Amino acid sequence: MKIAILATDPDLYSNKRLIDAGTKRGHDVRFISIRNCYMDITARKPEIHYRGGEILTKFDAVIPRIRPALTFYGNAVLRQFEMQGAYVLNGPVSIGRAQDKLRTMQLLCSEHIDIPRTGFANSPLDTKDMIKTVGGAPVIIKLLEGTQGKGVVLAETAKAAESVINAFKSLKANILVQEYIKESAGTDLRCFVIGNKVVAAMERRAADGEFRANIHLGGSAHKAEITAAERKIAIAATKVVGLKVCGVDIIRSNDGPKVLEVNASPGLEGVEKATGIDIAALMFEHIETHLANKKAKKKKK
Repeated sequence: MKIAILATDPDLYSNKRLIDAGTKRGHDVRFISIRNCYMDITARKPEIHYRGGEILTKFDAVIPRIRPALTFYGNAVLRQFEMQGAYVLNGPVSIGRAQDKLRTMQLLCSEHIDIPRTGFANSPLDTKDMIKTVGGAPVIIKLLEGTQGKGVVLAETAKAAESVINAFKSLKANILVQEYIKESAGTDLRCFVIGNKVVAAMERRAADGEFRANIHLGGSAHKAEITAAERKIAIAATKVVGLKVCGVDIIRSNDGPKVLEVNASPGLEGVEKATGIDIAALMFEHIETHLANKKAKKKKK
């Protein structure tokens, strides 16, 4: 099959792993830079042009790995691939939902999926009441546009929380304020879901003096055994957002598991090294199964 990796950096571990895994399975895998694509949007023959004048011919499938900063344009390119008949591993609507942390939280709550108590407000005048709403200090303050733990602050006191929130507000930044789950002790779970099945799970632990468990910030990771409840909530969160492949971050609390985030382009390096599972190969296996089933249904008709 002809499969595209739609991303921005061909040298990232995840993208290189996908190219290698797909090639080993006999596929024609090509890295396509989002920034180098431009489109001819027409009803009869929608085309995707590539820098230099090449017209990209039909792909059987596309694996999108779109950075938050390129969500709008990346999804536009992805829709163009869909118009050409390609199977996209995650659709543009679902990616848009996942990249919007607030929208994700609202979707999860609409289906009664537990999350840390979360506040969102527009005006600094509502800061004090919002802090009280999520249970008071300490609180976690998150930039909606932040990734990999960046733009996440732990405010130990109400005064510190007010200062941070108001500083962000003065910069016209959108933020979430969440309750701090003290019992998690700087750890969380990353469940990797493919096709409504948790195929791998790792526990991430924050570095000394840090509360964020992200590996990019010096955290460590090891293979995790998850409970039935944790497996269930990870799959439910994936379905609500509408993703086929995602990383669901879960925190363990005294009230049970709570979803922190749903990631549409989860990194492969940490989870593959922690668990020893070939995640990249499983992603291609999902594509192969889907397209084979689709072909079989057409034959029956």
